[in-house]
Amino acid sequence: MSDPPSDYETVSIYPVDPDVLEKLLATQIECIFNWSTRDGWPMGVVMSCLWRDGRMWLTSGAQRHRISAVRRDPRCSVVVTSTGTVLGPGKTVTIKGRCIVHEDRETKDWFYPAFAAHLNPDPTGAEDFRRRLDSPLRVILEVVPEKYISYDGIKMLQHSQGSLDESRLGEPKSSDTERLPRELARRGLGSGTAGSGEVPG
Repeated sequence: MSDPPSDYETVSIYPVDPDVLEKLLATQIECIFNWSTRDGWPMGVVMSCLWRDGRMWLTSGAQRHRISAVRRDPRCSVVVTSTGTVLGPGKTVTIKGRCIVHEDRETKDWFYPAFAAHLNPDPTGAEDFRRRLDSPLRVILEVVPEKYISYDGIKMLQHSQGSLDESRLGEPKSSDTERLPRELARRGLGSGTAGSGEVPG
Protein backbone atom coordinates (compact mmCIF):
# COMPACT_ATOMS: atom_id res chain seq x y z
CA MET A 1 0.00 0.00 0.00
CA SER A 2 1.13 3.56 -0.66
CA ASP A 3 1.18 6.44 1.79
CA PRO A 4 -1.76 8.86 1.49
CA PRO A 5 -1.14 12.01 -0.57
CA SER A 6 -0.53 15.24 1.32
CA ASP A 7 -2.72 17.21 -1.12
CA TYR A 8 -4.74 16.82 -4.31
CA GLU A 9 -2.52 18.80 -6.68
CA THR A 10 -1.36 15.70 -8.59
CA VAL A 11 -4.40 13.88 -9.95
CA SER A 12 -3.17 12.50 -13.29
CA ILE A 13 -1.97 9.44 -11.34
CA TYR A 14 -5.61 8.30 -10.95
CA PRO A 15 -6.62 7.08 -14.43
CA VAL A 16 -9.62 4.86 -15.03
CA ASP A 17 -8.43 1.26 -15.53
CA PRO A 18 -8.73 0.11 -19.18
CA ASP A 19 -11.39 -2.54 -18.52
CA VAL A 20 -13.47 -0.13 -16.45
CA LEU A 21 -13.04 2.57 -19.11
CA GLU A 22 -14.40 0.26 -21.79
CA LYS A 23 -17.36 -0.69 -19.58
CA LEU A 24 -18.06 2.98 -18.86
CA LEU A 25 -18.09 3.94 -22.54
CA ALA A 26 -20.19 0.91 -23.50
CA THR A 27 -22.70 1.47 -20.69
CA GLN A 28 -23.33 5.22 -20.67
CA ILE A 29 -26.14 6.52 -22.87
CA GLU A 30 -25.27 10.22 -22.90
CA CYS A 31 -22.23 12.44 -23.13
CA ILE A 32 -21.20 16.06 -23.63
CA PHE A 33 -20.15 16.76 -27.20
CA ASN A 34 -17.84 19.78 -27.65
CA TRP A 35 -16.80 21.74 -30.73
CA SER A 36 -15.51 25.23 -31.65
CA THR A 37 -17.55 27.95 -33.33
CA ARG A 38 -16.27 29.91 -36.31
CA ASP A 39 -15.08 32.71 -34.02
CA GLY A 40 -13.28 30.34 -31.65
CA TRP A 41 -15.80 29.93 -28.85
CA PRO A 42 -15.90 26.45 -27.26
CA MET A 43 -19.41 25.02 -27.18
CA GLY A 44 -20.89 21.81 -25.80
CA VAL A 45 -24.25 20.07 -25.55
CA VAL A 46 -25.50 16.91 -23.85
CA MET A 47 -26.22 14.24 -26.46
CA SER A 48 -27.26 10.61 -26.47
CA CYS A 49 -24.44 8.35 -27.59
CA LEU A 50 -23.40 4.85 -28.62
CA TRP A 51 -19.89 3.43 -28.17
CA ARG A 52 -19.13 0.92 -30.92
CA ASP A 53 -15.84 -0.49 -32.30
CA GLY A 54 -13.68 2.05 -30.49
CA ARG A 55 -15.62 5.06 -31.79
CA MET A 56 -18.27 7.30 -30.25
CA TRP A 57 -21.40 7.62 -32.39
CA LEU A 58 -24.04 10.35 -32.12
CA THR A 59 -26.78 11.79 -34.28
CA SER A 60 -28.28 15.22 -34.98
CA GLY A 61 -30.27 17.17 -37.51
CA ALA A 62 -28.06 18.49 -40.29
CA GLN A 63 -29.32 22.04 -39.66
CA ARG A 64 -27.73 22.22 -36.19
CA HIS A 65 -24.81 24.62 -35.76
CA ARG A 66 -22.63 21.80 -34.43
CA ILE A 67 -22.86 20.01 -37.79
CA SER A 68 -21.64 22.96 -39.84
CA ALA A 69 -18.95 23.48 -37.19
CA VAL A 70 -17.49 19.96 -37.43
CA ARG A 71 -17.74 20.01 -41.22
CA ARG A 72 -15.59 23.14 -41.07
CA ASP A 73 -13.25 21.86 -38.33
CA PRO A 74 -13.57 18.19 -37.32
CA ARG A 75 -11.61 18.60 -34.09
CA CYS A 76 -13.88 17.92 -31.14
CA SER A 77 -14.10 16.25 -27.74
CA VAL A 78 -16.56 14.04 -25.92
CA VAL A 79 -16.90 13.92 -22.12
CA VAL A 80 -18.41 10.85 -20.45
CA THR A 81 -19.10 10.39 -16.74
CA SER A 82 -20.02 7.25 -14.79
CA THR A 83 -22.81 9.06 -12.94
CA GLY A 84 -26.10 7.28 -13.57
CA THR A 85 -24.46 3.99 -14.59
CA VAL A 86 -23.88 0.72 -12.71
CA LEU A 87 -20.32 1.96 -12.08
CA GLY A 88 -21.60 4.69 -9.77
CA PRO A 89 -20.21 8.25 -9.65
CA GLY A 90 -16.59 9.37 -9.61
CA LYS A 91 -15.21 8.22 -12.95
CA THR A 92 -14.89 10.31 -16.08
CA VAL A 93 -13.14 10.30 -19.43
CA THR A 94 -12.60 12.98 -22.05
CA ILE A 95 -12.04 11.78 -25.61
CA LYS A 96 -10.12 14.14 -27.87
CA GLY A 97 -10.76 13.28 -31.50
CA ARG A 98 -12.00 14.18 -34.95
CA CYS A 99 -15.55 13.97 -36.19
CA ILE A 100 -16.76 12.34 -39.40
CA VAL A 101 -20.26 13.21 -40.63
CA HIS A 102 -22.14 10.32 -42.25
CA GLU A 103 -25.23 10.58 -44.43
CA ASP A 104 -25.05 7.25 -46.31
CA ARG A 105 -27.76 4.62 -46.14
CA GLU A 106 -25.39 1.83 -45.10
CA THR A 107 -24.37 3.65 -41.90
CA LYS A 108 -27.95 4.61 -41.10
CA ASP A 109 -29.13 1.01 -41.51
CA TRP A 110 -26.89 -0.33 -38.74
CA PHE A 111 -26.73 2.79 -36.54
CA TYR A 112 -30.41 3.59 -36.02
CA PRO A 113 -31.42 0.11 -34.72
CA ALA A 114 -28.32 -0.19 -32.51
CA PHE A 115 -28.68 3.34 -31.15
CA ALA A 116 -32.42 2.93 -30.46
CA ALA A 117 -31.88 -0.38 -28.66
CA HIS A 118 -29.05 1.09 -26.57
CA LEU A 119 -31.25 3.96 -25.37
CA ASN A 120 -34.51 2.02 -25.02
CA PRO A 121 -34.53 -1.54 -23.59
CA ASP A 122 -38.18 -2.02 -24.60
CA PRO A 123 -38.27 -3.50 -28.15
CA THR A 124 -41.51 -1.76 -29.07
CA GLY A 125 -40.28 1.59 -27.83
CA ALA A 126 -36.91 1.07 -29.53
CA GLU A 127 -38.55 0.32 -32.87
CA ASP A 128 -40.74 3.42 -32.64
CA PHE A 129 -37.67 5.50 -31.78
CA ARG A 130 -35.72 4.00 -34.69
CA ARG A 131 -38.51 4.81 -37.13
CA ARG A 132 -38.72 8.44 -36.01
CA LEU A 133 -34.93 8.85 -36.16
CA ASP A 134 -34.83 7.93 -39.84
CA SER A 135 -35.75 11.37 -41.12
CA PRO A 136 -34.44 13.25 -44.21
CA LEU A 137 -32.19 15.79 -42.46
CA ARG A 138 -30.65 13.53 -39.82
CA VAL A 139 -26.91 12.83 -39.98
CA ILE A 140 -24.67 10.54 -37.94
CA LEU A 141 -21.49 11.65 -36.19
CA GLU A 142 -18.53 9.35 -35.72
CA VAL A 143 -15.88 10.60 -33.28
CA VAL A 144 -12.53 8.94 -33.92
CA PRO A 145 -10.47 9.09 -30.69
CA GLU A 146 -6.92 10.46 -30.72
CA LYS A 147 -6.40 10.86 -26.97
CA TYR A 148 -8.09 9.80 -23.73
CA ILE A 149 -7.94 11.78 -20.48
CA SER A 150 -9.51 9.82 -17.63
CA TYR A 151 -9.91 10.26 -13.89
CA ASP A 152 -11.05 7.82 -11.21
CA GLY A 153 -12.16 9.63 -8.05
CA ILE A 154 -12.59 6.33 -6.22
CA LYS A 155 -8.86 5.66 -6.64
CA MET A 156 -8.09 9.07 -5.19
CA LEU A 157 -10.37 8.36 -2.22
CA GLN A 158 -8.74 4.98 -1.61
CA HIS A 159 -5.29 6.55 -1.92
CA SER A 160 -6.26 9.21 0.61
CA GLN A 161 -7.33 6.47 3.00
CA GLY A 162 -4.10 4.54 2.47
CA SER A 163 -5.93 1.53 1.03
CA LEU A 164 -4.89 1.74 -2.63
CA ASP A 165 -2.21 -0.61 -3.93
CA GLU A 166 0.33 1.70 -5.58
CA SER A 167 0.50 -0.63 -8.60
CA ARG A 168 -2.88 0.87 -9.54
CA LEU A 169 -1.44 4.38 -9.72
CA GLY A 170 -0.78 5.72 -13.21
CA GLU A 171 2.24 7.60 -14.48
CA PRO A 172 1.89 11.35 -13.85
CA LYS A 173 1.23 13.46 -16.95
CA SER A 174 3.21 16.50 -18.06
CA SER A 175 0.72 18.78 -16.32
CA ASP A 176 2.03 17.37 -13.04
CA THR A 177 5.66 16.56 -13.93
CA GLU A 178 6.46 19.78 -15.81
CA ARG A 179 3.86 22.54 -15.48
CA LEU A 180 3.06 22.02 -11.81
CA PRO A 181 6.70 22.46 -10.60
CA ARG A 182 7.03 25.55 -12.80
CA GLU A 183 3.87 27.02 -11.29
CA LEU A 184 5.09 26.28 -7.76
CA ALA A 185 8.40 27.95 -8.55
CA ARG A 186 6.62 30.96 -10.07
CA ARG A 187 4.74 31.37 -6.80
CA GLY A 188 7.94 30.95 -4.77
CA LEU A 189 6.70 27.72 -3.22
CA GLY A 190 9.50 25.41 -4.37
CA SER A 191 8.77 21.94 -5.70
CA GLY A 192 9.28 19.63 -2.76
CA THR A 193 5.68 18.71 -2.05
CA ALA A 194 3.55 15.74 -3.07
CA GLY A 195 1.91 18.10 -5.54
CA SER A 196 5.18 18.63 -7.41
CA GLY A 197 4.51 15.86 -9.89
CA GLU A 198 6.15 13.10 -7.89
CA VAL A 199 3.90 10.12 -7.19
CA PRO A 200 3.14 10.22 -3.47
CA GLY A 201 3.96 7.10 -1.50
